[in-house]
Amino acid sequence: MDFSKLHSNIISIIENKTLKRDEKLLAICELLNQNVPYYNWVGFYFANHETQTLHLGPYVGAPTDHTVIPFGKGICGQVAVSNNNFVVPDVSAQDNYIACSFTVKSEIVVPLFVNGINIGQIDIDSHEIDPFTSEDERFLEFVNQQVAQLF
Repeated sequence: MDFSKLHSNIISIIENKTLKRDEKLLAICELLNQNVPYYNWVGFYFANHETQTLHLGPYVGAPTDHTVIPFGKGICGQVAVSNNNFVVPDVSAQDNYIACSFTVKSEIVVPLFVNGINIGQIDIDSHEIDPFTSEDERFLEFVNQQVAQLF
């Protein structure tokens, strides 16, 4: 997958003065979902450091019951604690995985930093086993660097 063609689209969304922050986040989710064939669920979670929980923000994909996730629980909760990217090639092999749907086969979560603080993350589920590469990680880091400007 050549992600470079999506860079300018992400920047255009971020710089759009007519959209509110959540509208921009949703537009990014839609862009990724529509242009990366194996991105089947794309969403943002945001941290509440007082309650040690993540809260679902804008997303595209199947509805989820996981609107609040405690730090440390599931892939997203682990990223909230570790501050590191987490790529899961096969969710069935993960002990601390929160199943969203039987169609989800793999997941990638990349933390979102603002002023050095992990304020949330982008979470992507795929219906394919092991589709994510280092290029996905670098691209999603770029996306989050752009999104950080909104906070």
